[in-house]
Amino acid sequence: MSRHDYDLFTIGAGSGGVRASRWAAGLGARVAVAEERYLGGTCVNVGCIPKKLFAYAAHFHEDFEDAAGYGWRPGAATFDWRRLVANKDREIARLNGVYERLLTGSGVEIFRTRATVVDPHTVEVAGKRVTAAHILIATGGWPTKPVIPGAELAFTSNEAFHLPELPRRVVVVGGGYIAVEFASIFNGVGVDTTLVYRGPCLLRSFDADLGRFLGEQMALKGVRIVYERNLAKIEGGSALRSTLTDGTVLESDGVMFATGRAPNTRGLGLESVGVSLTAGGAALVDENFQTSVPSIHAIGDAVDRMQLTPVALAEGMVVAERLFGKGERKISYDNVATAIFSHPTVGTVGLSEAQARERGLEIAIYRSTFTPLKHTLTGRGEKVLMKLVVDRASDRVLGVHMVGADAGEIIQGFAVALQCGATKRQFDATIGIHPTSAEEFVTMRQESV
Repeated sequence: MSRHDYDLFTIGAGSGGVRASRWAAGLGARVAVAEERYLGGTCVNVGCIPKKLFAYAAHFHEDFEDAAGYGWRPGAATFDWRRLVANKDREIARLNGVYERLLTGSGVEIFRTRATVVDPHTVEVAGKRVTAAHILIATGGWPTKPVIPGAELAFTSNEAFHLPELPRRVVVVGGGYIAVEFASIFNGVGVDTTLVYRGPCLLRSFDADLGRFLGEQMALKGVRIVYERNLAKIEGGSALRSTLTDGTVLESDGVMFATGRAPNTRGLGLESVGVSLTAGGAALVDENFQTSVPSIHAIGDAVDRMQLTPVALAEGMVVAERLFGKGERKISYDNVATAIFSHPTVGTVGLSEAQARERGLEIAIYRSTFTPLKHTLTGRGEKVLMKLVVDRASDRVLGVHMVGADAGEIIQGFAVALQCGATKRQFDATIGIHPTSAEEFVTMRQESV
């Protein structure tokens, strides 16, 4: 390795790239990382962190209203979008500094510029060429827009965090987690919100009950949802005119596309050095995240396996351990829990009902919907959905799913149970915490028909 300038050169300082670089440096490797935009990548700057901050902000109008049911008489509330954005920016800047200190404190050299791959061991960065024994691609993903007339008039999740003014009316296009989260955020801060989705049910890749139930709850909160239609074109003017595929025209002050993300691998020189990519741009890797070029690895959204920050972190550690440690660390994509910070929140881990049936398993379904205790006094009418997917042969709980307040916090604990192979009998033998919503997961006894 001594004949190279570095043992590892990482392109991309998002969550996965930073973790891999720090881990490798801790194992004694000489490491450098290049980042052309912002330290922390999508999650810190235009993803998980600012999204959840915005989601918190969007909840307060309901909290003010709900307080009346508990004897409070709050005064008139006003919302300041610019102040929220400024406060968010201050927190993101702090986190950028944290990431920089984490890297430099680990002995990682940072190049604050774009890097491209020249050959299997050479990277061009800051106008010069440096060599590395191993190169890691951790460049994340980037929002995409459909190819329709007027698409340039719309914004994506990247720009949504920096809108100079809050639109009075917005059309959000998409049915995945980014779409439902931003539709909930806009609706929560007082924007007249319409969600347009080409499918019949939200959250297509999740358990179908979650998407159906979430759609009902979002509609009760005031989001207009248009199913089985898509945008055909957008026209500008004093208001944006979005024509749907059935000819319907929606007027708004903003249109947001949340219709997918693509691996951010184009223009890095990967194809020219022989790295195999999918048609969508994802690097093809083996179980050790090695590409078709042995010295080049890729992780995170650049390989497009699971677009989750904790997954990218785990993948980064697998690479670092394999290259510079004992190589014993592995990753399993089974029972990876996730939360969708829509209103209400969705939490899920394990197999959906459809996935279990596709595997040919004979399953039992336990499902419960109820009004949480909080809303017995608020009169809001919001309900909670909880669902268990159980293998009849082994009694193992294969999937735990929820729509309702704090779903992410609740599902995290059940993810541990699934990882340990918990059975329905063990769930039943667990004494619940009363009164909580979470106790329903250990008190459901009646199978759903």
